[in-house]
Amino acid sequence: METLTQPSPHDVGVVLIGRNEGQRLVDCMASLGDLAVRSVYVDSGSTDGSIEAARSMGLTVVELAPDVPFTAARARNEGFAALLRIASDIEFVQFVDGDCRIVDGWIRKARDFFRYKDRLAIVCGRRREIFPDVSIYNRICDDEWNTPVGETEACGGDCLIRVKAFREVNGYSADLIAGEEPEMCLRMREIGWTIWRIDADMTLHDANIRYFSQWWRRSVRAGHAYAQVAARHRTSDKRIWVRNVRRSLFWGGVLPAASLIGGAVVHPAFLALLALYPLQVLRLAGKTASKDRNRWVEAALSVVGKFAEMRGVATFYSNVLTSRGHRLIEYK
Repeated sequence: METLTQPSPHDVGVVLIGRNEGQRLVDCMASLGDLAVRSVYVDSGSTDGSIEAARSMGLTVVELAPDVPFTAARARNEGFAALLRIASDIEFVQFVDGDCRIVDGWIRKARDFFRYKDRLAIVCGRRREIFPDVSIYNRICDDEWNTPVGETEACGGDCLIRVKAFREVNGYSADLIAGEEPEMCLRMREIGWTIWRIDADMTLHDANIRYFSQWWRRSVRAGHAYAQVAARHRTSDKRIWVRNVRRSLFWGGVLPAASLIGGAVVHPAFLALLALYPLQVLRLAGKTASKDRNRWVEAALSVVGKFAEMRGVATFYSNVLTSRGHRLIEYK
């Protein structure tokens, strides 16, 4: 384990969150360098010694009470509040997930970018997978992180945020089990703040997704997030994820129902609609710039994933109709 010497602007603090991240968390904390003294670790019920490890490395620790459901949004909000109590003069907060390492020099680059834009709320960079070749699922994650450079609509879990902007929107929506970052970004954009993705490496991430079952649960969680956030902001001019929900409903629900029910009740010709699935795989694989043979597997997983997303959408609306709370969907 190498301890880096992160440049530490005096007006930046760090909030990192985790749950049973083990060595990944230790590596994350080691990447903080001098920023560790202005860092807060928020733990969501770990049983692997994470709390003791954080304290031994000089971080302030917040242990979330188990009587309220654990969410990343809740953890970040409580971490933000704790950080401001120990370092009230900071103007920027770097949020980082406990399974990531901050790239040496990132904090300085991100902080410097704020000098050029007054209404800039968030700066994010390139998150990379540490082990993209361990599984096709890790590679898919690595591709997801490769977002376009420039002004953008949203960030992920790792980002540098202006304290003033965070306070103006009252932080993350703590009840969201996923999708809290784009949802907060939407609320920031509604009041005139901007979000930028810069051309710089930000964090190294260990998705550690090795099995189809993990990837399936991750896709279910994504579908739930699409539905919950889209429903919450359905009247906003900047609404997001409406198309994602529609795609999930079509490919994961409407199309198979129409083909199977139509084939059984109306005419067997309706079963021909199922041919749209392999055609969609061909279309997605053809759009990929890479000629790697894995593009076919990735395209197939993208199509199959719509069934998992549909399940997440259905779970959200089922919970709404029955007035049940939304439960965290974990995949590792």
